[in-house]
Amino acid sequence: MAEFKNIPIGEVLKEYGYVTEEQIQEAFAYQREHKEAFQGKRLGEMLIALNMVSEAQMLQALATRLNLELVDISDMTVDLAAVNEIPQLMAQKYNMLPIGTGDVSLVIVTNDPLNFYGLEDIHQATGKELEIKLSEKAQVENAINYYYSEVAVKRAATKADSQARPMEEIEDISVEEEGDDTPIIKLLNSLIQRAYHNTASDVHIEPYENETLVRMRIDGTIVDFVTLQKANHTSLITRIKILSDLDIAERRIPQDGHFRAKIDGQFVNIRVSVIPTVFGEKAVLRLLAGNAVIQNINSFGMLSDDYEKFNKILRSPNGIIYMTGPTGSGKTTTLYMVLEALSQGQVNISTIEDPVEKNLPRINQMQVNNTAGLTFESGLRALLRQDPDVIMVGETRDAETASISIRAAITGHLVLSTLHTNDSVSSIVRLIDMDMEPYMIASALVGIVAQRLMRKVCPHCTKQEVVTEEEKVLLPDDILVVKKAVGCNRCNNTGYSGRLAIHEILTIDAQIRRMITDGATMDEIGTYARDAQKMLTLKDQAIELVRQGETTVEELLKVAYYA
Repeated sequence: MAEFKNIPIGEVLKEYGYVTEEQIQEAFAYQREHKEAFQGKRLGEMLIALNMVSEAQMLQALATRLNLELVDISDMTVDLAAVNEIPQLMAQKYNMLPIGTGDVSLVIVTNDPLNFYGLEDIHQATGKELEIKLSEKAQVENAINYYYSEVAVKRAATKADSQARPMEEIEDISVEEEGDDTPIIKLLNSLIQRAYHNTASDVHIEPYENETLVRMRIDGTIVDFVTLQKANHTSLITRIKILSDLDIAERRIPQDGHFRAKIDGQFVNIRVSVIPTVFGEKAVLRLLAGNAVIQNINSFGMLSDDYEKFNKILRSPNGIIYMTGPTGSGKTTTLYMVLEALSQGQVNISTIEDPVEKNLPRINQMQVNNTAGLTFESGLRALLRQDPDVIMVGETRDAETASISIRAAITGHLVLSTLHTNDSVSSIVRLIDMDMEPYMIASALVGIVAQRLMRKVCPHCTKQEVVTEEEKVLLPDDILVVKKAVGCNRCNNTGYSGRLAIHEILTIDAQIRRMITDGATMDEIGTYARDAQKMLTLKDQAIELVRQGETTVEELLKVAYYA
């Protein structure tokens, strides 16, 4: 480390032709003029902030000058034992992450190898010689959050296990005695933080005969995370119930609730479902990022033809539009995109949701509160007296909600809602099953959008293979080569990274209205939509993603049905 101490970053950058002496002096002058904004900033940070040099150029110059390796952390295997060597606060203070450890050495990744005080602090804390590697600042910051959240869960689980009480004592747990530093509270907090940093949508806490298994759903796939002693299970469930305002004494029936957590400065709504099983209560925590940035606002994530068709539906002055699909298919996210777009106009928009997943500007959002008597039905009735132009009903769960929504659509409101059905056409049958009169459905409906999420194959480890005989039965004749998922460090060895939305949009035109009123079958309506409206089905779009190499045949089979 000592050889780095007297190397000025400005001289290194000048040596490689990235900056001039005049630019360096200009940066110092700017810093003097703006002391408050740039107080404590080092020269390298100043030059990057003033766009005189890029971070990539700076790291490349340092790597060459100091003979250091420039790495991508996502490609590397990080040893959690190394992460444990220094406290998280120290890692965050210096933006340095330990990734490997030995008896006398510690491998550190940083974006600033000239931070001698930080390196010396870590050297003194560990007593080990430091081997330094370089990576971009944002990569190091993200990796610190990611790996320390995993370390925190493991540490909290170990501490909770070591202090676990016999099962007979847990029955009389005293809630009032628990403080924020108890092992169970730390364990739950760590699990939520880890799920957030892992971009997990759900945390499953599952009791079995001799242990409790914690699993997380990431990109639609359940992944095992940590195993806890069975003695901790009741305490953990009790903590979840307290936060969710559920009855901690009731263990025989399902309960639903939610609570809010603040992680890295962002509020996250967490929806809770608890059900009894033969070995105890199972809890599922669904993370709903309260102010996550909504992407693809200009297209709602749709193909151009579908986007134009959907926009035409949205221009209807009244009527009801349903987003359909199973749990976790992104229906609410798409509805939020639509609401944000609609709110830019001169309209009064009101919603009733359970829970409110994202706070939207210029939109009046109502939270269901069953305990206080505020249900979807009572809230929707109240909204109709608030002079709304657009109403969003978070979920159509029963006949009463469907009836009020349809009547609101008929009487001059544009209503948006969700249904749990497999495709667009089957939503009509679902409404009829809710005892809605076909003529009412035909009058109210203006469009139905079925949506699914398909996992994208990881671009870093995918491989191409010739279509097998079994796959030829599923695919068109022109698809001869397909992508296969392999698995690497970047995708948690799943072979997939990220997800894409596919849509099936049914426009309710005059012919379909007559077909609904006359009792036409699903097949008849579907055939008409494909032939006359050129409707692309979920299967059509899934096959196209396979053709483009965006996903795999295995993902296709999850959304398409083959006889």
